[in-house]
Amino acid sequence: MLKTIILIILKLSPSSKKWFWEKWYDIFAKKARNSNLKLMNYGYHAPEFNLDLEDDDENERYPIQLYHFVSSHADIKNKNILEVGSGRGGGASYIARYLQPSSITGMDISNEAVGLCSEFYNIPNLNFVCGDSESIPFPDNSFDVLINVESSHCYGDMSKFLSEAYRSLKTGGFFLFCDFRTTDGIQELYDQFSSSDLKFLNRIDITDNIIQGLDKLSEYREDHIDKSVSIFIRKLFKTYAGIKGTDIYNSFSNGSMTYVCAILKK
Repeated sequence: MLKTIILIILKLSPSSKKWFWEKWYDIFAKKARNSNLKLMNYGYHAPEFNLDLEDDDENERYPIQLYHFVSSHADIKNKNILEVGSGRGGGASYIARYLQPSSITGMDISNEAVGLCSEFYNIPNLNFVCGDSESIPFPDNSFDVLINVESSHCYGDMSKFLSEAYRSLKTGGFFLFCDFRTTDGIQELYDQFSSSDLKFLNRIDITDNIIQGLDKLSEYREDHIDKSVSIFIRKLFKTYAGIKGTDIYNSFSNGSMTYVCAILKK
């Protein structure tokens, strides 16, 4: 059922889509305050991936690996980074602690999510702010790299977001992206990239890697949802999390949704 709801939401008007996802992430932050769930993405696995992680990060290995894969397409050491759609902050925390940026700012439309991040993290080069992807609250030419992980399907106007990404990046800055689309919507996404002011350098279909990631982390996530989410909405959360066997998982498996990574440059 959630798959059907998401497909409907993807076709809503820009304002309706934005309103729905803002409310959803507020609810998620309120109802699932478990500090062991710091990343919400679907994870990434490949045979050659073997990140050296601290023990506290091991349970989130596969969502972290997605951040590492996306971030590895640019040199981010000593750079100023903006993550748009930072969610529960685990990805930004990983980047701050492991990849040595000068600073990283996590921005999210959900006040509840930003508040949750303020509770979870105290890292010198990491901060969180509330903001809208279509009106990024920073001056022109502010960042060396903008990262956007599994968030853009929530946005009302993707073209406006790309315009804001271009504006807020410094010349030569990178836009590093990953997210999913329906089979019908993937070409529209590529067209939006091509028609933006950013230079569209590359795209990589990583759907198989996402499925492998979900296979690896489903048991862990299901266990924590059972422990931290009310029984009345537990099934909804499991479907949203892409637990193996749910509609979202099956949509990747049967090819009705595609997951891509893209690299663009100003």
